[in-house]
Amino acid sequence: MRNISDMSVNDRYRVEKPKSVKEVPAYLKQLLGSFFSRLVYIFRLVWETKPSLLFIMIFMALFNGVMPVIGSIIGARIINRLAEVYSGVQLAFGVIAILLVLQFVYMFVNQAVTRLYATVTSISGEQVTNHVKMKIMRKAREVDMVSFDSPDFYARMENANREAGMRPIQIMSSTFSVLSTLISIVSYIAVLFAVSWWSPFLIILVSIPTTIVNFVYKRKNVNYMFFRSKNRRQMDYYASTVIDKDLVKEIRMFNLSDTFADKYKGAFDEYYRGLKKLRVEECLYGLGAAVVTSIVYCLLYIFLAKGVYRGEFAVGDFSLYTGAITAIGAGVTSFIASTANIYEGTLFIDNLISFLAEKPTIVPCLPEPRHVERNIGHTIEFRKVYFRYQGLDRDVLKDINLTIHEGETVVIVGLNGAGKTTLVKLLTRLYDPSSGTVLLDGHDIREYDVDELYDMFGMIFQDFGKYAVTAGENIVFGDIERDAGEAEMKEAASHSGADVFIEKLTKGYDTPLMRYFEANGAELSIGQWQKLAIARAFYSDSDILILDEPTASLDPMAEQEIFNQFNELRKNKTSIFISHRLSSATIADTILVMEDGRIVESGSHAELMQKKGKYYTLFSTQAARYVSEEI
Repeated sequence: MRNISDMSVNDRYRVEKPKSVKEVPAYLKQLLGSFFSRLVYIFRLVWETKPSLLFIMIFMALFNGVMPVIGSIIGARIINRLAEVYSGVQLAFGVIAILLVLQFVYMFVNQAVTRLYATVTSISGEQVTNHVKMKIMRKAREVDMVSFDSPDFYARMENANREAGMRPIQIMSSTFSVLSTLISIVSYIAVLFAVSWWSPFLIILVSIPTTIVNFVYKRKNVNYMFFRSKNRRQMDYYASTVIDKDLVKEIRMFNLSDTFADKYKGAFDEYYRGLKKLRVEECLYGLGAAVVTSIVYCLLYIFLAKGVYRGEFAVGDFSLYTGAITAIGAGVTSFIASTANIYEGTLFIDNLISFLAEKPTIVPCLPEPRHVERNIGHTIEFRKVYFRYQGLDRDVLKDINLTIHEGETVVIVGLNGAGKTTLVKLLTRLYDPSSGTVLLDGHDIREYDVDELYDMFGMIFQDFGKYAVTAGENIVFGDIERDAGEAEMKEAASHSGADVFIEKLTKGYDTPLMRYFEANGAELSIGQWQKLAIARAFYSDSDILILDEPTASLDPMAEQEIFNQFNELRKNKTSIFISHRLSSATIADTILVMEDGRIVESGSHAELMQKKGKYYTLFSTQAARYVSEEI
């Protein structure tokens, strides 16, 4: 049997239908087993969040089950006493007054408890939502980078995140609502037995078609929503793109708003077409079932009315019995609806279970992981390394063999798509090779504790992060575990040149950046953001420095200043640069030239220029462009 996390979005929610009568028991067992296992999982989620909520819900289930019957009995007694007085029976008004007071006490208690319960569940619901959201965020931290390359993973993550806010508490409420409804139905059946033992069974019998319609279309609805997950994600993407503050200038200048609106409408139309068909079908079948139910109820009311007409029972009892019929019918309908909601909810929650069950593969390959030695020089070696991204039919890296010695500075150059950044992702173990081995200090990199491994790298990615926090926090994110003071943070900003613009901000290092949350948030240029990213690298207490296009958004003067600072930072450290500006390559001990996923040349600047190969061509082309620009 496949692991649920290995299944596609479509087949994860499909239970194979029986092909013969003999397979029906096994099918039902599988269906019920799956249903109850998911229900137990939800109970466990709520228990983990707030155990007292379960006890409150159990109390309310009993309370809500008994109270309607008590109210009906009190109401019938009041009508019977008034009818007796009307017919000439001598009866003290005090008896009626006591019944009326009892009725209003019942009404107050019912309303008060219901209101208190709604308040408790609302507050507790927020706590459950928070608990589930935290589980999702922790899982997102654990899963492999390769998972984020999978559309199926995104579908599961999106659905889990969307449903986390409401489904668990909804399912719990529906579950205990079912319990309340069952108590009420049994109580009303006992009342109705006094006049007609067969009528409750007739009411339940005519509810079966409605039950079937509800369950069939709940499942169809869930299957359709997951089948059309791509359409929903497209709608979210197109809608958010038009209002994205970072894209609004380009969208306005290129007049793209209508284009994305049309794309949104196209995705919506495709999604809505099938959904509308399902809803119309469900409505028509439901109306047919409702006609049958109404006819049966009408016949039962006539039967009871005749009983009153013949004097077989009192007028108040007619109210009690017709109320019992209505309550049983409403209870069965509520039972069906609640059970169908639970069933639908557990199918949705199955997606959360699947997402949280995602197992990371980027883990130590030894039972007792090897520990990373810190504050020393390190040697890195690639041996016959190949790599391809999930879903691709070609290798992105091919037969990579290289050694980077401790304290060495390596610059990786090559055209876009050559595999430079992918090489760094394997070195830092964000991914594992498809074949071959990456070694750190002579040991397979997979043997090391992953968190300790990440801690030894100081990195600036090409698509560096821009965080909506303060300028100072953006710097200390470079090493969040480091217990350094404000002086070290400001020193890192000084090394990157970020101190010049930070000190001009309204609150200096405490100034919030971007205007997502604060109206006075500072908006930075891309060059200023890059200087903050570089400051993070200076702040981190790393053994190996990796810089992926660290100065791409800086002017040549600022770039030279940064590289001068890096010369100080990288002393006694292994440093790896990825750069398109080949002037920066002249500082390297070794230059690696990549093309089509392979290392085609390696050596110092002087050696490669003398060889007059790929590097010579690239360097000469850039140098000629700079010279012509100066002229």
